[in-house]
Amino acid sequence: MSRRWYSNARTKQEGDRAMKNLKLKSARAAKDLSQADLAQMCGVSRQTINAIEKGDYNPTINLCISICQALDVTLNDLFWEEV
Repeated sequence: MSRRWYSNARTKQEGDRAMKNLKLKSARAAKDLSQADLAQMCGVSRQTINAIEKGDYNPTINLCISICQALDVTLNDLFWEEV
């Protein structure tokens, strides 16, 4: 089993569309948080959270850690995918 960092990496199936981070969106929704709520908890803008979820922005490791702490999940839960 191999793992891949979940970033703006593009795949053949997606063509020119960046990967969406649906795991982040799902984890945020499970905590009943809006993008604005999560952004405030992490010290970033709502637009930054939106861009990460859409796959338009590759967050720094520090921001990834902050998001995971706010959502009470691990980096592997949100930012790694099995391939």
